[in-house]
Amino acid sequence: MKPIPCALTIAGTDPSGGAGIQADLKTFQELTVYGMSVSTSIVAQNTTGVQNVHHIPIDMIDEQLQSVFSDMPVHSLKTGMIANESMMRVIQKQLTSTDAYYVMDPVMVATSGDPLIAEEARDYLKEQLLPLATVVTPNIPEAEFITGNKIHDVNDLQEAAKEIVDKHGARAALVKGGHMHGDAIDYLYDGHKMHTFHSKRFDTTSTHGTGCTYSAAITAHLAKGLPLYEAVKEAKQFVTAAIKHSFPLGAGNGPTNHWGIREERVKQ
Repeated sequence: MKPIPCALTIAGTDPSGGAGIQADLKTFQELTVYGMSVSTSIVAQNTTGVQNVHHIPIDMIDEQLQSVFSDMPVHSLKTGMIANESMMRVIQKQLTSTDAYYVMDPVMVATSGDPLIAEEARDYLKEQLLPLATVVTPNIPEAEFITGNKIHDVNDLQEAAKEIVDKHGARAALVKGGHMHGDAIDYLYDGHKMHTFHSKRFDTTSTHGTGCTYSAAITAHLAKGLPLYEAVKEAKQFVTAAIKHSFPLGAGNGPTNHWGIREERVKQ
C-alpha cells in the first residue's frame, strides 16, 4: 500500500471556520493529506475579531502531542497560534525529537488586529522555535518583529528573508508581501537562492485565515514529498484561488474559500 501522507497542525481554534485549526484541516483535506490537530487554545472568534480565549492546560497539550506521535506517522507539521512560553516549551520538546518537516507560521496578531501571543513569549518564539523551522512564513509585521527592521519595499522584503535564515537560524524563510500595495509578491530564501512568487491582488476584504491556509498548504505539500520550492509554489496557487473565490460571509473580514482551487481547475 502506498504510504499515506500525514500532516499535523498545532494551533488555536476558530469556531467560525476561517482560520486556525479548522482552516488547516480543511486545507489538508483539499490537498488529499491526512490531517491531525493539537489544540493550544480555544478561541472565541469570528470575522469581526476575537471575543475570548481559553488556553488549554500545558499537560493536556503535552498529552495531545504524545497521543499523536506515539501512534501516528507525522510527515510534516505546522504551528500557528502558540500563546505563551509554557506552551512553546512543551512543543519545542516534541520538535527536537521528530524528523518531520516543520512549518512555522509565527502568528502574533489576528486579521482583525487582536493580539494572539503574549508579549514576553515573542522572544522565545524567535530565539528557540524559529531555528528548528524548515520554513517560517511571516507577514510583514511579523518579519519586522523577527528582524527588528522596518519593511518599506520589495528590497526590504528580500533582506528580511535573508536575515531570518542567515542571522536567526531558520532553514528557509518565506516573507509575504500581502500587506503592501500592488500585486501580492512573496519571497522565499532557502539559504542559497531567492525565489519569487507572484499573484495579482483581488478586490476583496474576505482574507480571514489566509496566513493559516497558506502555511497549511505548504505543510500538506511537504508531507506529500514535494521539495520546498515546489511546495511553496503549489501553496501560493492554492491560497491565491482561495482568496479569488473567497466568501462574503460575516460582518467583518470574510473567510477564504478552501475549495477555490477546484473552481480554478474547472476553468482550465
